[in-house]
Amino acid sequence: MTRHLPLIAVLLVLGAGWGLTMPLTKIAVDGGYRHFGMIFWQVAIGALVLFTIQGLRRRPVRFDRERLPFYLVIALLGTVLPNLASFEATRHLPAGVMSVAIATVPMFALPVALMLGTDRASVLRILGLVLGLSGVAILAGPMSGPMSGAGAGSVHWGWLLVALIGPVFYGAEGNVVARWGTGGAGPVEVLAGAMVLAALITLPLALVTGTFIDPRPPWGLRDLAVLGSALINAFVYAGYVWLVGRAGAVFAGQVAYLVTGFGVVWAMVLLGERYAPGFWAAFGLMFAGLFLVQPRDNLGLRGAREPQAPSTTAGAGRTP
Repeated sequence: MTRHLPLIAVLLVLGAGWGLTMPLTKIAVDGGYRHFGMIFWQVAIGALVLFTIQGLRRRPVRFDRERLPFYLVIALLGTVLPNLASFEATRHLPAGVMSVAIATVPMFALPVALMLGTDRASVLRILGLVLGLSGVAILAGPMSGPMSGAGAGSVHWGWLLVALIGPVFYGAEGNVVARWGTGGAGPVEVLAGAMVLAALITLPLALVTGTFIDPRPPWGLRDLAVLGSALINAFVYAGYVWLVGRAGAVFAGQVAYLVTGFGVVWAMVLLGERYAPGFWAAFGLMFAGLFLVQPRDNLGLRGAREPQAPSTTAGAGRTP
């Protein structure tokens, strides 16, 4: 048991890091920043970090005809479209609610996997799907909103539906990769390439819509929130790939529970959010559903095999 403590510590750090990105996003949007501008800087900074990591590993990010289509799929399904919905929903929902909503990714991934024939149903997994969706229903009820802190009041069901658009795209992304692979690229390479394409897509959109974020000082709290979120996503993702290589996909996949739990805790600590009993009921159902629905190989960049990693595949593991 003692020899596993370092790996457990890494898992906790990854969960705490990814969980922190939701309150940081809330700080940025409450400070006035909007979708395309935030997405551009997150992917631009993330690409810089991941390209640096690949350079140190002497593994170039290749842009060829085999890889570009997969980069584009990940850029759209795994970054631009889900973040567009999530950032807008975060303007109207508490960070804790958004953290719970992201736990629905396996709930939406399962039906798509069954349709594509990449996974199999079971009684327990169907039960998990029902529990998870029941948690969503309770979350939209009048007794589940935060009692204090950012976004105090009842949870608006319309914006909750918008928040669920992101998990739908994440679930679709994982299934597409599980079904068709990534053209032979490793997971860090795929994500780095996808971030470059996402930056090229969102920069003109940010300029046209007036949501571009001027990077020149002076910098305020909202700027630090955007920078912190981008750096956390990039470094924690690289850490996740490392952990999969050392401990396997099943062990590393447990980070999904920690991300949601830490997201709620960070929202309480940093934003002062406090929740009604209905929220905790939804939280419990979501965790139970997540436990039962988890596929054999956690969805994400499932088909992306990391070169020289010991017999394992790595998942995207991204959160808003």
